[in-house]
Amino acid sequence: MMQYRAYGKLGYEVSALGLGCMRLPRLYDGSAQARVDREKAYELIRCAADHGVNYFDTAFSYHNGDSESVLGEALAADGRRARVKIATKQPLRAMHTQSDIRRNLEATLRKLRTDYLDVYLIHFISAGNWGEIKERKIIAEFERFRAEGLIRAIGFSYHGSLPAFRDILAYYPWDMCQVQQNLLDVDKEVTAEAIRLAGDKGCALVIMEPLRGGGLAVAPPPVLEIYEKAAAGRGAVEWAFRHVLDYPAVSTVLSGMTTPEQLRENIAVFSRPDIGPNCLSAAEKDALRRVKEVYESLTAVPCTNCEYCLPCPQNVNIPDVFDMYNEGVMFGAFDQPKRKYMFTVAAGQDASRCAACGECAPKCPQSIPISQTLATAHEALRGWIE
Repeated sequence: MMQYRAYGKLGYEVSALGLGCMRLPRLYDGSAQARVDREKAYELIRCAADHGVNYFDTAFSYHNGDSESVLGEALAADGRRARVKIATKQPLRAMHTQSDIRRNLEATLRKLRTDYLDVYLIHFISAGNWGEIKERKIIAEFERFRAEGLIRAIGFSYHGSLPAFRDILAYYPWDMCQVQQNLLDVDKEVTAEAIRLAGDKGCALVIMEPLRGGGLAVAPPPVLEIYEKAAAGRGAVEWAFRHVLDYPAVSTVLSGMTTPEQLRENIAVFSRPDIGPNCLSAAEKDALRRVKEVYESLTAVPCTNCEYCLPCPQNVNIPDVFDMYNEGVMFGAFDQPKRKYMFTVAAGQDASRCAACGECAPKCPQSIPISQTLATAHEALRGWIE
């Protein structure tokens, strides 16, 4: 039976497994874009709703703006909308004017075929845009929507480290927050301390990227050996989910499932009676620490993210490019890092801008041949079709 958890202070429970709608099944027609395979997506979403999943996460821009429409169409049938919670997000970059904020919400409601949103998030708050969000009083706009009954809870999504998260969390009595966390990102993204802080405030906590874009679903042999010795028969997917489900403050864990097989496997994991809060023993936590060390030893570029190479005269974000390249090499799969690199290209910070000026190389404590390595990384990371 599916496990359910309290959704912070809001007085209801949600399924411990939530469906993230950023990676719905897609069709490729040979052009520079892909489109959602609607029939397969409908089947996946409806199957999830009919088998205990009652939390669905999407966003204004996912799948080139189609994700909300597909989710709304799928849930409109057979009264499913009334049985589930829908969370969606509006990014600051879509809020060009104050009136855009309402227009975007109204468009979202139409696409989702609903009169209200259970949760509405400011998408991708960061240390860099937090000042503008406060200055433009965007939270106040969301509060007006809540007063009108258009939304029922206010939240934010966040990728980043603890200090900025702490400031954002303390600024406002958020109903929920959505953060990246997995067994590899315990030091890079919000930490156990951030999870505790959210729990202490009664803020519902939603975890994204528990499988690191699917990379943690297929473990290399040295990792499999650790897993097998720690708990025979427990697969890599379950280990990754147990890492985040171990935290009592976590309300739900999002998985971007694309196939019925992935959905069935995940539902089975989240239905185990022993997978609730504090489900990992001390020995199992130690095993996961060793797993993290093994993964980190598989990287191709010995970059420590010290940022001595920055600023780059051409605005290349050198550490981020290396991090994405290392992620692809580590997992032997480049889909997730390629998608992230697409945003780096859009920001004008990708490796194609490197002029091989040589300014960065003497500054690198690891003696990385930066210009040559950037060229290698760019070839591996370019070409994502959204």
